[in-house]
Amino acid sequence: MKLNLRNSISFFDLEATGTNVGTDRIVEISIVKLHPDQGREIYTKKVNPGIPIPLEASLIHGIYDKDVKNEPTFKDIAKEIQAFIGKSDLGGFNVLKYDIPLLVEEFLRAGIDFDIENRNLLDAQKIFFMMEKRNLTAAYKFYCGRTLENAHSAEADTLATLDVFEAQVERYQGEEMEDLQGNKVGIFQNDMKKIHDMVNEKMVDLAGRFVFNSQGQEIFNFGKHKGKTIEQTLKEEPGYYEWMMKGDFPLDTKRKLTQVKLRGFNNR
Repeated sequence: MKLNLRNSISFFDLEATGTNVGTDRIVEISIVKLHPDQGREIYTKKVNPGIPIPLEASLIHGIYDKDVKNEPTFKDIAKEIQAFIGKSDLGGFNVLKYDIPLLVEEFLRAGIDFDIENRNLLDAQKIFFMMEKRNLTAAYKFYCGRTLENAHSAEADTLATLDVFEAQVERYQGEEMEDLQGNKVGIFQNDMKKIHDMVNEKMVDLAGRFVFNSQGQEIFNFGKHKGKTIEQTLKEEPGYYEWMMKGDFPLDTKRKLTQVKLRGFNNR
């Protein structure tokens, strides 16, 4: 469906040094400007933030200090970005809480009073959360066709959850299931062990920082080493172990990392 536009919309996304709007800086900006005639323009630029990029941020978006050391600062390209956006509306995913505040903050640091008062602000994440409820009350209504009374009472919520689970088993019996990546995981059956196997990913640690690959080896599930085995990574980059042990990772994750490291040491 073509969008009914009276004005252009600039959908955009930012990568940054962190999530603190007041202190963090943009390291990459990408804008897709959709015009009323459905034509599109794209603007993407890496940005030198002027401060070191924390390793934990780089592990998420893959942009390191060396990647932006020769790039312009936001102040250098602020007028260029302002001109590209023009008077268009602004859109994106989670832009109301993060991207728009950070973009405005960067403009202000560059001495530009970027106006948002006269623009439509369109957040796809907020629409998703508003239209597709993901709480127990919505699940109870969907699966059981009844309104949940006394929601957030522990007993009422527990009884409702049991009702929802029973309704799910009845509803999906014999249907083929897919995981969140669209991979087929089997036929849904009224068998608790089989349901467990289908809905629980093969995680090594409870936080899901590590998972098993098809060979049963523990691999990283995040950052620059995603998809690589823990054992091989620690051989090639021993310091990564110390970084994770000192980092803000759950104790369970650190425990599993240590177990794999010790196993590799003992197997030598």
